[in-house]
Amino acid sequence: MLGFRTIGDLSATPRAPLALRFGPEVGRRLDQMFGRVSEPIDPIRSPELVEVVRSFAEPIGAAETIDKYVGRLIVQLVAELQRKGLGVRRTDLIVEKVDGTRQAIRGGTAKPVRDVAWLTKLFRDRTQTIEPGFGIEKLTLVAVMSESLAETQKASSLVDADITPLIDVLGNRGQRVYRVAPVASDVPERSIQRIAAVGEDVTEDWVHHWRRPVRLFARPDRIEAIALLPDHPPASITWRGKRHRVKHADGPERVFGEWWKRDSELEAVRDYFVIENEIGERYWIFRSGDGIDPETGSHKWFMHGIFG
Repeated sequence: MLGFRTIGDLSATPRAPLALRFGPEVGRRLDQMFGRVSEPIDPIRSPELVEVVRSFAEPIGAAETIDKYVGRLIVQLVAELQRKGLGVRRTDLIVEKVDGTRQAIRGGTAKPVRDVAWLTKLFRDRTQTIEPGFGIEKLTLVAVMSESLAETQKASSLVDADITPLIDVLGNRGQRVYRVAPVASDVPERSIQRIAAVGEDVTEDWVHHWRRPVRLFARPDRIEAIALLPDHPPASITWRGKRHRVKHADGPERVFGEWWKRDSELEAVRDYFVIENEIGERYWIFRSGDGIDPETGSHKWFMHGIFG
């Protein structure tokens, strides 16, 4: 036994006797634990990861030089992807500087690609954010996410315009691009989902006998209404401090709660009405509950959408 019970006991011991008996590793690991020296970690990567590397005998730092070598790495990466029949969806450029620090730049695409010109443009827009410091000694381009991509022949017709490049530009600028697709749900705010901007179409569709508003609120907005219960539409509503006299109305359309998802919706219902005010504005409103039984809802009124 050496007499050490805690790491504190070990760290308080003079280094020379420890190094003489156990070598320098004990002292180095103690320094790394306390943060006195760095501890570089090589990430574990899957063997199928495609990457290309360029090291420099003399550090580089000029923007034109960085762009030149990034362009060459892209050519090499695309050649390797083509050899493996892959296209890249997400690519990381890892910049290693002479002071030991790293900077990573990520480029993503909506669908797998291996187009040299397009990948070069994507990264040229991003390399402006590189801070070379005292110089860059190594560049690594990694295909972090790749998928199978078969060779296709480009058609001469321009009937179907490909908007994927626009989606890629917006996505790499931090803007989220998506499509809206139907979901099998009778509850209006649950009947839509966001899906990838480029991808397979959803086969489901909305099946409604009643028209739906152009603009649907994410959350129904509370309103005040004057109406005869249980089945009559409001004579007037007050929404966001403004009173609207109802000139025409259609309804009610009854929507039941999803009792198989939430116990609280076992008896819940909503009665929807399409109303039109005196200047022709049309709204989609509903009453929570059937107008008789309090177990079905609060009997409060809500604004849920606006017709164009």
